[in-house]
Amino acid sequence: MHKLMLVDHDPDRSASLEVALLAAGYAHIIRVGQGENLLAAVRTHQPDIILIDMQSPDRDTLESLRNVSREMPKPIVFFAEQSDLETTRAAISAGVSAYIVDDLPGKRLKSVLEVAIARFQEHQKLKDELEDYKSRLQDRKDVDKAKGILMQHRNLTEEEAYQLLRKMAMDRNMKIGEAARNFVAAMALLGGKF
Repeated sequence: MHKLMLVDHDPDRSASLEVALLAAGYAHIIRVGQGENLLAAVRTHQPDIILIDMQSPDRDTLESLRNVSREMPKPIVFFAEQSDLETTRAAISAGVSAYIVDDLPGKRLKSVLEVAIARFQEHQKLKDELEDYKSRLQDRKDVDKAKGILMQHRNLTEEEAYQLLRKMAMDRNMKIGEAARNFVAAMALLGGKF
């Protein structure tokens, strides 16, 4: 079962939400007051999901959410009593997975949390794939640059330059992109202009 962090400054509302969460099957609930440092609380308690219940997100709350999303991404469900389009967009931009306006969903609470978790996981998967693609693209650019230097300074063919880089990477037990970056950096230190 998921460990859930409940953030709410209203103890009565927080207590009733905790009862609803317990009824929905969430047994491990950590209650955090709204004034506490959210990122520090997330680091300390390591929740699987963050649920925030407040009237409307303020700038400080949105900044805290942005920090959590950047440093320790988690599914975040935000229950707000009131909202407008700009606030909703700001909350989603800050990393909120689900933004619910009006009363708590009661019987639908568990499904709202499950959808938020699934949406977060899908978003993280896409984000990871994008980072992987960017990394591979950068590796390719670095390998091409290193091959160009080797071809120019050692009169090698492109295939020979690639094989030399590959051997260098294998000898040093590193990826070819990393070996290429190290080679280019070493050549730059020796005064090469590329």
